[in-house]
Amino acid sequence: MDEAAIKEELKQLENVYNMLTEFVVQYSFQILGALIVLLLGMWVAAKVQRFIAAQFAKHQVDVTLAGFVSNLARILIIVMFLVIALGKLGISVAPFIAAVGALALGAGLALQGMLSNYAAGITIILTRPFVVGNTVTIQGVVGVIKEINLGMTILTNEEGEEISIPNKHIVGEVLHNSFEYMLVEVKVGISYGDDPEQAIDALGSVLAGIEAVASEPAPQIGIDGFGDSSIDIGVRFWVPTQHYFEVKYSTNLKMFNALKAQGISIPFPQREVRMLDKAV
Repeated sequence: MDEAAIKEELKQLENVYNMLTEFVVQYSFQILGALIVLLLGMWVAAKVQRFIAAQFAKHQVDVTLAGFVSNLARILIIVMFLVIALGKLGISVAPFIAAVGALALGAGLALQGMLSNYAAGITIILTRPFVVGNTVTIQGVVGVIKEINLGMTILTNEEGEEISIPNKHIVGEVLHNSFEYMLVEVKVGISYGDDPEQAIDALGSVLAGIEAVASEPAPQIGIDGFGDSSIDIGVRFWVPTQHYFEVKYSTNLKMFNALKAQGISIPFPQREVRMLDKAV
């Protein structure tokens, strides 16, 4: 490498050095101020986040909502201090804010369904129409509440299936909450020749002997109607949701055996057909 080339490279390095030196001398205080503002913002954001979380915990607000609000407050404070820091560097934030606003509008339109789910989730957490462990019926779906998230609510049924329902399909709809129990309704027909009070006592004794049948509210047994060939005895009782079908099927068998042991018959429809000779 000749001497002229070396001098040229040294001159370029000197120019770079002078440019960096001039930048540091001219903008060092702005950079330092921006860093201090940004660090201060992060510190304030952390303090505010912990304060909000503590207040929610003190008032026993749902942990999901507490985490969402405290994190949102932290992000907003950091963004606010970031804008101030950019202003310290002499960077105009007006175009940045306009771009963020446009992006937020586009994202809001694109994520409208998700945002509506989040808004509905906050409503559920604040109003508490149900809690984890309750049995609910939502738009024909029955299950036990397993999780309540901001976006969706997760149910489980007796088969162990998980059912995820977007929260926007819960708020504003008709909701049945039977807490930890489900209602079993059974109709048993007995012969008109049998004593309905005897049948009611027999069925009541069966229900009283089954531990899984709830005592409060108490089971209800009575004459539900009068059929063509039977007196219909209505039976209503509550059982734990997680064992609904198991208890229902075993109870039906025990009620059948109890009626049989009492000599009470369960009739079935019969028809009498007469053949008439055609007159000649």
